[in-house]
Amino acid sequence: MSIRFDGRVAIVTGAGAGLGRSHALGLAERGAKVVVVDRGGAVDGSGGSAYAAERVVEEIRDAGGEAFASALDVTDFAAVTAMAQDVLARWGRIDILVNNAGILRDRTFAKMEMEDFRKVLDVHLMGSVHCTKAVWETMRRQNYGRIVFTSSSSGLYGNFGQSNYGAAKAALVGLMNVLHLEGRKHDIRVNTLAPTAATRMTEQLMSPQALQLLRPESITPGVLYLVSEVAPSRTILCAGAGVFAQTVITETEGVYLDEAERTPEGVAAHFAAISDTSNESELTEAFHQTDKFVRMAAQHKGIDLKASR
Repeated sequence: MSIRFDGRVAIVTGAGAGLGRSHALGLAERGAKVVVVDRGGAVDGSGGSAYAAERVVEEIRDAGGEAFASALDVTDFAAVTAMAQDVLARWGRIDILVNNAGILRDRTFAKMEMEDFRKVLDVHLMGSVHCTKAVWETMRRQNYGRIVFTSSSSGLYGNFGQSNYGAAKAALVGLMNVLHLEGRKHDIRVNTLAPTAATRMTEQLMSPQALQLLRPESITPGVLYLVSEVAPSRTILCAGAGVFAQTVITETEGVYLDEAERTPEGVAAHFAAISDTSNESELTEAFHQTDKFVRMAAQHKGIDLKASR
């Protein structure tokens, strides 16, 4: 099987350097027309220039591909919407969106200014929301779309000094879960990438040897799979240094406590059983948890749920 993107139109945000640049070049190499979106600012979001995006467009064109640049700010919904309309006017469709734009403003929570917390959420979370909203109706109308959100191990597992970044990255997993459900009847597949790469955001944190292993190009094949015609949906794909893994959110079977035990002390007494992972399972919709809890309670109370309908 060969994965190609001939005839497809892709938007990649944060594509002026690092991971985004690698994703944009990878899509173009396999036939996609690419919109290279990058504000060209510093790692903390300050400043801005069209140079970074235009340079990547030149790389794509020099290799025989089609692309154009946009230096918009993903936190500006009006600008994002106008860009999406421009893409439709040029190329008639939008098939792929890779939400990759992000900034860092790391500090411990005790020392963090609320403006720095809000700004990171605004870029990572609301920037992804803006871009996705701008293409959503087009993808619904086409009955085809592929969307990737970029999360992080900081959001999945935590990282000291990154409460703002971790909160934003965790929120993207929740957004993916809902949009997977809302988009599936229109063949809109929504996935999340959790990468570990050598970028401007990480170059001060790792040794030269580790940075060489963690090149962005080692991650892009995973993104290309997630936006292909054979892509899964509602998948958290972790990638770094050529290693690919999947994060799966599971829930233990749980324990029913009758009224006499339904106290803080009862929960404490049964917490080992509550936390027992031997029968854990993956729940794919919020109501699946509700249904499980009701079934367990009904079983203990001798209630026939079918008869009560």
